[in-house]
Amino acid sequence: MTAPGRILVVEDDESLREALLEVLGDEGHEVRVAEHGADALETLDGWEPEVLVLDLMMPVMDAFEFREHQRRRAAALGARVLVLSAARDLGGAAERLDADAYLAKPFRLDEMLTTVERLLDDHRAEGAAGR
Repeated sequence: MTAPGRILVVEDDESLREALLEVLGDEGHEVRVAEHGADALETLDGWEPEVLVLDLMMPVMDAFEFREHQRRRAAALGARVLVLSAARDLGGAAERLDADAYLAKPFRLDEMLTTVERLLDDHRAEGAAGR
């Protein structure tokens, strides 16, 4: 099992957002949630996640606009990104977002956990290699 990590979940569906908060929290991770990209940017002020779990389509600020603002602010630039969506061209969207992984909705929670743990491991391996 991967050591607990810092994860930001950006998801507009309240029931899914709360489920992800609970499941990831039960695994020991420090999890913060945001309803949309603008909320997520505020969360990044003073807190740096290792993994961003990012819904593609959200009101107020979608994943594309969020990533644009996130990169300009240099907030959590080293964080790994997991995109979640029911969009048809999810692979292409994930590529445009420079995401490290993507899962089509609906997804299995065990698959999401495995993916998050792999991304945490990748993030830490890159950090260790850079030292």
